[in-house]
Amino acid sequence: MQVEYLKLHIEDLTGISLDVITVGLAALVLILIIIMIVNGVKMKKLKKKYEAFMAGKNAASLEDTLVKRLNQVEDLIASDEHTQEKVQMVLDHLDNTYQKVGLVKYDAFNEMGGKLSFSLALLNRKNNGFIINAMHSREGCYTYIKEIIDGNSVIMLAEEEKEALEMALADTYEQGK
Repeated sequence: MQVEYLKLHIEDLTGISLDVITVGLAALVLILIIIMIVNGVKMKKLKKKYEAFMAGKNAASLEDTLVKRLNQVEDLIASDEHTQEKVQMVLDHLDNTYQKVGLVKYDAFNEMGGKLSFSLALLNRKNNGFIINAMHSREGCYTYIKEIIDGNSVIMLAEEEKEALEMALADTYEQGK
């Protein structure tokens, strides 16, 4: 009798029959069971990953491994800084190296063929350097050198020397800048 009264009382309060409530609660329980199974599977996978990560290691050895890796990273950073300093030193010295070249081969004298004479201009990035002029004749070879400052010579240049200088000045290959 009390069960009948409670049944009628619940149906009166909610307006839903007790059978519908029972089916709804059964569906809710089924959904919760499925969620528990999915969470159990995920937990099992996570446990396997954790065990694989911690396999054969304790907290102290794991900490030692992390400290070792951090020290290696610090060493690499220091090595990189040292390498950057060396590269900068090389780039600084590069300004003083001869990077621009002009070469003109010619016949200095009518009786000589084969273009054995030459004018060679060597300039650095700032267009400072020199021109070597070697003139070959039957009697020997005469070599002259003329200094170039900012792309100009204080001494008058021969036609071939001017051409070699222009070739070197036109050589715009710049490394590192």
